[in-house]
Amino acid sequence: MIAKTYTCSLLGIDAFLVEVEVDISAGLPNFSTVGLPDNIVRESKDRVKAALQNSGYPFPSDRITVNLAPAHLKKEGAGFDLPIAAGILAAMELVNPEKTQQTVLVGELSLDGRVKPVAGSLPMAIQARACGYPEMLLPAANALEAAVTEGIRVLPVGHLSEVVEYLNGRAEIDPVRFDMETVRGSECADQLDFDEVKGQEHARRGLEVAAAGSHNVLLVGPPGAGKTMLAQRIPGILPPLSFEEALETSKVLSVAGLLDHSPLVLNRPFRSPHHSISDAGLIGGGHIPRPGEVSLAHNGVLFLDEFPEFRRNVVDLLRQPMEEGSVTIARAAMSLTYPARFMLIAAMNPCPCGFASDPLRGCTCGSHRVQRYRNRISGPILDRIDLHIEVPAVRYEDLRSTETAESSETIRKRVVAARDRQLERFDGDGIYSNALMRPKHIKKYCRLDDSCENLLAGAVRQLRLSARAYHRILKVARTIADLDQQESIAPHHLLEAIQYRSLDRRMF
Repeated sequence: MIAKTYTCSLLGIDAFLVEVEVDISAGLPNFSTVGLPDNIVRESKDRVKAALQNSGYPFPSDRITVNLAPAHLKKEGAGFDLPIAAGILAAMELVNPEKTQQTVLVGELSLDGRVKPVAGSLPMAIQARACGYPEMLLPAANALEAAVTEGIRVLPVGHLSEVVEYLNGRAEIDPVRFDMETVRGSECADQLDFDEVKGQEHARRGLEVAAAGSHNVLLVGPPGAGKTMLAQRIPGILPPLSFEEALETSKVLSVAGLLDHSPLVLNRPFRSPHHSISDAGLIGGGHIPRPGEVSLAHNGVLFLDEFPEFRRNVVDLLRQPMEEGSVTIARAAMSLTYPARFMLIAAMNPCPCGFASDPLRGCTCGSHRVQRYRNRISGPILDRIDLHIEVPAVRYEDLRSTETAESSETIRKRVVAARDRQLERFDGDGIYSNALMRPKHIKKYCRLDDSCENLLAGAVRQLRLSARAYHRILKVARTIADLDQQESIAPHHLLEAIQYRSLDRRMF
């Protein structure tokens, strides 16, 4: 007899529906799985057999063939265990075969029949709803995550016997409901605040400009000046995630198996990989491609501390995601695209010893060592960073000051107001911030009067700026004008934008 069940498998950050056909026929005992299964799926035969027998159900001694359709797409993961087990029971007429075709089943089975969690339940629930299925059976640990999807009943199960009783109509399972207010209340609100930063008014202002326009930033300063401290507080001044952004960010983390504490991400992610990271770790990859740090930082902040210490070939891979907001990983069998729209914050010392810009401590590096150190950052990457912010050593008077600095909440209000102006300006253009402006937008929204034209022309010639750096200055000037609630770019907006190009001036 042939029985059918349905499940979902992952392809990038999205899922696709898989039809699981189980045929039990006369012949020598054999269990074969076809339809491009990976090794984990092939091993399911041993897990399924032990789970069925240890749960008190018979296992057929005939020939079992499991077909996973569509056959041309690679199937991977242990989430096929539960639908295969249900299909075998349905083929043996121990489970209602009609009910198995109305329900999507996902879950890994332990040898004693327990249903264990899997990665990617959120995109799977979205796909199941899109295919018109009314309900989904999945591990209890993944239920709240999948319940974020409206329009489908999410039924949590902990053991194979619960699944069998429900499919046979002998037991009911209460669906899990997602309550946004409950999740919002449980989300960690203890974010790092800018009022803890002593001094560094110039750096604080630069980061406010960067947050208002979603610009990339390079922080340059001696050790202990507070570069990391400043970077860690940037998510607290960025605009709150919209529901669509939260859902997309949550899908990435769900596929990576990192959506543990909350079913929906409400705080912007902050990723800080070590400088020894590989290209696959940063961009994504592997035999079966997985999202890298640039995708895990989607809609948030990617912080690269000790920027020159990263391998140059790894850093150069940032070009595509920084320009396009996505990263494509090509393999012989497939090509996957992951979202990677992040705000890059990089930090570096001015020289190998770190004290080239410190007036109180002399630099012990020779000019050649300093130049080699700076040359570790390629010109194309440096061109793609909008603001170069100098972070000097903090004065003792600032450290001992009892004056309270401006809070992140106050800064965030100005940032949100500037972003609202940008959303209104770019309505219908498919972009949300000044950093994403293309040449046609720059030409339309960054018009300069004669005094600004002369000012910018002198800066471009004197600093020998590239065309990309020229456009970056205009974008930053547009953001500064938005913070001032001004329609036109004024000379002081342009001057402030130019002074944020400290590396172009070769001054540390």
